Amino acid sequence: MINNTMETVKTIIKAIDEKKGLDIRILDINNVSNIADFFVIAHGKSTRQVKAIADEVEKTLKEKSVLLGHKEGYRDGKWILLDYKDVVVHVFTEEERGFYGVERVWKDAKDICLDNF
Repeated sequence: MINNTMETVKTIIKAIDEKKGLDIRILDINNVSNIADFFVIAHGKSTRQVKAIADEVEKTLKEKSVLLGHKEGYRDGKWILLDYKDVVVHVFTEEERGFYGVERVWKDAKDICLDNF
């Protein structure tokens, strides 16, 4: 069982990396929104890879008793959102990520360096 949000973020990053997710970013949105503390954002090269990344995150967190609150976009596999309350995971295809620009929309959020994990 994971005891804190930072451990959840670390576990998510490892799961994304396990499936070769690209350009992993962590946004601390705690001071700009009350919907979550962090966004973890990544992309894959295809919808198949995006689904594999989301599946790995979900499987890994379930093994650690972290329950998924909500999931969207899995069927299309272009932008999958996994809501773990304090942490929201966004996994895109590269094209969808560029189009929606979540990082631009949340530009006031603090970008957390992966080296801290």
